[in-house]
Amino acid sequence: MWDRPRSGRIALAATAALALAAPVGCSEGSGPATAPADRTASPPTAGADATTRTGPTPPGPTSPGPMPPGPGPAGSGQAGAAQAEAEAGATAAVPVLVGAGDIATCESTADNRTAALVAAQPGTVFTLGDNAYPDGTAADFRRCYGPGWGRFRARTRPAVGNHEYHVAGARPYFDYFGAAAGPRGRGYYSFNVGSWHVVVLNTNCGEVSCRSGSAQQRWLRTDLAASGARCTVALAHHPLFTSVARHPPATATRPLVRTLRAAGVEVLLAGHNHTYERFAPQDADGRSDPVRGIRAFVVGTGGAPLHTFGRRAANSQVRNDRTYGVLRLTLAPGAYRWQFLGVPGSRFTDSGSGACH
Repeated sequence: MWDRPRSGRIALAATAALALAAPVGCSEGSGPATAPADRTASPPTAGADATTRTGPTPPGPTSPGPMPPGPGPAGSGQAGAAQAEAEAGATAAVPVLVGAGDIATCESTADNRTAALVAAQPGTVFTLGDNAYPDGTAADFRRCYGPGWGRFRARTRPAVGNHEYHVAGARPYFDYFGAAAGPRGRGYYSFNVGSWHVVVLNTNCGEVSCRSGSAQQRWLRTDLAASGARCTVALAHHPLFTSVARHPPATATRPLVRTLRAAGVEVLLAGHNHTYERFAPQDADGRSDPVRGIRAFVVGTGGAPLHTFGRRAANSQVRNDRTYGVLRLTLAPGAYRWQFLGVPGSRFTDSGSGACH
């Protein structure tokens, strides 16, 4: 199933400075790093688009510069590889986040296909939890995650999912990713990519509390207040907004999402449901808020068997439950562009851009 936006083209909140930003769109056309500095732990490997900071992130300029063009349709063979390499080089000057959730299972090769998409992209790789099926054991990471997405471990910043907690304390997850996963046992941390701030949340609320006043919520409020960045993106596993009945909205995460919105966070990425879905900007209670709302994405399309949609949730604009792929975020000062990159042979795409609050 894939659905177009209900109202066709969507008016963007981006300013006139985004002269090169494309309007939001989805279609059935084919679509086709290194790690930044952690505020709480040392990164695995620093890259050209990463900046090590010991204090708050300086805000981006008031007016965003022009956005670079997004990558075109994925090619095949040597010509496709050459095209991907050229595109990666052309956009390397602007920081990129690329990734998905719900990734590696030894029962499927879909994760190898999405890994090929990641390999063609520059920048920092993110995961949205449930990285290694079925149980997040050391063997699952070694045998299932390692051959595909494990190639990008040196430039990956992960989020922890519920399958990682099939082992007490998600120990193999923290062992595998090391300092890149933040303080051991906590599962929430933050880092900077270019002028953007990134917060990674632990939405396994039965393991690490998400309640208002919890250690995680207090940390999040303090971290966002101290960052100084104009633009922020949040990564998590469980989605508060989703159209999948199998895993309904993770309402226990609402206090964290309220904290994100209060701080003016632009984008929230989650996985858990093995689908792609994009929502219009909204508040933590699901009310449309085109001015200060968070644009939420579910990107559980990294390789695990896909789920199917139920009734469309409020503010859902684009959704697809048939296509494996990854989300690429291009993070310019004061603005961002998103593009869903489907595996070769798929027809669904979704792309657009927005300005920071």
